[in-house]
Amino acid sequence: MNNNLDNSAEIAANSPDIKVVIDVETTGLDYRREKIIEFAGVKLVNNQITEEFETLINPQQEIRHSSIEIHGITPEMVADAPTIADVMPKILDFIGDYPIVAHNAIFDYSFVNQACKELYGHGISNPRIDTFQMYKEVFPDEHSHGMESLMKRFNIDFPVRHRAMADAKGLACVYPHLNDFYEKKYQWQLAQIDNIEYLFERYLRLQDAIQTLQAEMFDLKSIFKVYFEQNGREIVATTGEVLSCSTKPSYCYDTRMLMDIINREGLHERAYKINTGFIDRLIHDPDTDERLRNELMECRINMRETQNVSVIKPEKCQTCYNE
Repeated sequence: MNNNLDNSAEIAANSPDIKVVIDVETTGLDYRREKIIEFAGVKLVNNQITEEFETLINPQQEIRHSSIEIHGITPEMVADAPTIADVMPKILDFIGDYPIVAHNAIFDYSFVNQACKELYGHGISNPRIDTFQMYKEVFPDEHSHGMESLMKRFNIDFPVRHRAMADAKGLACVYPHLNDFYEKKYQWQLAQIDNIEYLFERYLRLQDAIQTLQAEMFDLKSIFKVYFEQNGREIVATTGEVLSCSTKPSYCYDTRMLMDIINREGLHERAYKINTGFIDRLIHDPDTDERLRNELMECRINMRETQNVSVIKPEKCQTCYNE
């Protein structure tokens, strides 16, 4: 028997479970242009808060009015605060190489990572745990998956005030409960593997039923539209729901004027999302100019693979076999 392996396993089993819950407030939404103005971290050791760290940060640039309306941090509040160069060593020391927990983690992680890159030429490599995605997976039926909804779901009474420490502490309190549900769901999924053929048959039955119901609902809504086109009045159901009709205007915008405003106000993250599917199709299109293809490929910053489960119809399967 290998005693070294036994000792390693015993040490790993007895090692404390340490995670760092963080939250940042910023001058704006674009991590490449905006800066951190407040950082807060809470260290969880075996799901218990053991340490806290928070600081205001002088961004040495303007704080956007839209951001001030969210977190309430004004230029006067950070005027005498340390710069990111002053506090980054303390932030890195606090987070160490522990997994980072945050709600919509890519936002907080990207700002800390970018600040580290600008100061030291390299980013952070901590594992990232996103409670927003965990919440969506465990409770997909919730209308909102924001912090307030998460806290309410688990009856955690904590002020979510869009200040870094308040949000970090609140998330630290709710994370063990959410993670417990997340782990239980995963264990339940593993337990169903032996039933996969039966579950696939059940899935197909549900899919057929849903498609039929969707078609029926679409047909009924088309009748409702005709009813209101004939100047029909609102209808109130016995349970209180109201059938009404409203119109919503849609506009075309001057693209050049919009881009100027978006660049000036730093609205990139909220104003648009790059159509990566279109970019990928351009790269793989044989008619795309080689220079353009290479430039587009150089814009790739990382690659991740996602599993797409699909159901192939029998006639399509037969076509594949024949080929």
